[in-house]
Amino acid sequence: MESNIVSEISQEGIEFSFTPAYSPHFNGIAEAAVRSAKHHLKRLLKLTNLTYEEMATLLTQIESILNSRPLTPLSNDPSDLTALTPSHFLIGRPLLSVPYPHVSDKSITCLERYKRVELLKQHFWSRFNQEYVSLLQQKTKWAAASGDLQQGSLVLVKDKALPPLLWLLGRVEKIYPGSDGVVRVADIKTRKGTLRRAFNNICPLPIEACTSTRAVCLRK
Repeated sequence: MESNIVSEISQEGIEFSFTPAYSPHFNGIAEAAVRSAKHHLKRLLKLTNLTYEEMATLLTQIESILNSRPLTPLSNDPSDLTALTPSHFLIGRPLLSVPYPHVSDKSITCLERYKRVELLKQHFWSRFNQEYVSLLQQKTKWAAASGDLQQGSLVLVKDKALPPLLWLLGRVEKIYPGSDGVVRVADIKTRKGTLRRAFNNICPLPIEACTSTRAVCLRK
């Protein structure tokens, strides 16, 4: 039975790479999503105590947030505002979430149990969203024109008001070089219309990311 599985997997071009026990640092980028979850989760759990069901619900919601992050453009079509996400490798499509009103940031102990979990989810989203945007931004663009921001490029627009799992993506319509030739402002075509944003609020998505995206999914 085991030999049949190995044979079928090898025909699909799938190879397994095993790391030593108790050595997660050997996995490199595969552990990036796990590290992000642990980093923010430790800070969230200091706010309140959760039951087993509440913890399972929160972890599932955090998993969906991590697997919804945009990785690279799906196409070069200027009208296509979609990006490849880890969820495409898991379920074949982007993840969706039922919208929920913003939970007020009052004492968490005074909230109902459901609203308490929702507040933790929104808190995690706010932390992770800002962290991921910071990782995509390359500060070297401020010193020299690297050519990463070009017309037609798919970019992630920084927006703190967006609900969980909703990333504001857009295509660069026009760029505005400064007197030194460095591009710091651009017009972005989004589903909300055309927005003009400075470079500190624009995050170009990597073009050549397909070779490493198989390992960045946070699996159950």
